[in-house]
Amino acid sequence: MNGSVVDKSVLLLNQNYEPLSICSAKRAIVLMFQGKAEMIEANDGLKIRTVSQSFSLPSVVRLWQYRRVPFKRIMLTRKNIIMRDKHRCQYCGATKGAMTVDHVIPRTRTGKDVWENMVCACVRCNNKKGDRTPLEANMKLIKKPVRPTHITLIQRHVTDPDHRWRQYLFMD
Repeated sequence: MNGSVVDKSVLLLNQNYEPLSICSAKRAIVLMFQGKAEMIEANDGLKIRTVSQSFSLPSVVRLWQYRRVPFKRIMLTRKNIIMRDKHRCQYCGATKGAMTVDHVIPRTRTGKDVWENMVCACVRCNNKKGDRTPLEANMKLIKKPVRPTHITLIQRHVTDPDHRWRQYLFMD
């Protein structure tokens, strides 16, 4: 097996087609050979060859049995806030340059460190807003901040998603 081929990313779905995670093609192939998963989508033209057989490389696999997944609590980190907001300033829409995290309601005004009160902001907007609310600074949020789901983070984590994944990650 060629190392670069088996290291390709594969979308792993639960039995009900809910996205679970992204794994390596090697892991997906092992799951298929163990009879625990089936290939839903193949990777265009990529094959794995043994001495006597040739197999299509998977792009999307689905588990045969439903796997109960405990509620995944996503850590509130600077990186995850910026990823949730797609590296876009939530005040001016800029995507270039350094990004910071801004408290919509400043901490000095009883603002909390929670998903619903923190947004990605460019340095310019963060400095302009300062220790004020968006209303006081005459700045509008592009989008109301919300707690992301694990599917949201899978969507954001995938920098160049395989087009076959779009329907399973609700990206259409």
